Amino acid sequence: MRKPVIAGNWKMYKTPAETAGFFEKFRPLVAQSSHCEIVICPPFTNLAAAVEAANGTAIAIGAQNIAWAKEGAFTGEISGPMICAAGATYTIVGHSERRQYFGETEETVLQRTLAALEFGLQPIVCVGERLEERQDGRTEEVLLRQFHHGIAGLNGEQFAQIVIAYEPVWAIGTGMTATPEIAAEAHRVIREQARARFGHEAGDALRILYGGSVKPENASSLMAQAEIDGTLVGGASLDPVGFAAIVNY
Repeated sequence: MRKPVIAGNWKMYKTPAETAGFFEKFRPLVAQSSHCEIVICPPFTNLAAAVEAANGTAIAIGAQNIAWAKEGAFTGEISGPMICAAGATYTIVGHSERRQYFGETEETVLQRTLAALEFGLQPIVCVGERLEERQDGRTEEVLLRQFHHGIAGLNGEQFAQIVIAYEPVWAIGTGMTATPEIAAEAHRVIREQARARFGHEAGDALRILYGGSVKPENASSLMAQAEIDGTLVGGASLDPVGFAAIVNY
């Protein structure tokens, strides 16, 4: 039985003070929510505030990115040991905005995933197609490429520790949401690849989240799909009441 993960990606929003205010409202709303793992990924500058605010709860804190190096001359990057020292336990890897705006490739996704695992962080590895790729009927081709070049390079032990998030790029922040059936079909493609590469048992155990304009209104219909093991929520995770409603789908 795969335990769902409901993760919030705050992107470039909120200060440490706003983070504390969010948790003050959010914590009591999810205090009894043991049916899923809850992860919140604030900006790097808010990690310590989020960890402090989540202390004593089951809410995990994650980073939004991770450097592939332990340390060195990498201006602007944040390493695994730094993230761990702040108290985070998860990190997002390969988000479509990192791919679109900051030159992330399948190869760097693999490097960052390996770094997360090396330093004891659980990576949420993102995959997904752009609108033109879906319109051209290339969704499966894109997912296969992203899997083979960005995930298949892991060994079995490493693969068992990751979470994958399917994010159709055309649905992120656009208000457009993949129907539960479209999302589930993409999840099936990913799971089939996982079974083929890492074995049936590993593929069955893999948790695959859906991300792309998830809201309280559509969370339950998405989660009703057997192939969907949770959500990676963007804008809707910024509101404590709305995000709690998604957690408690």
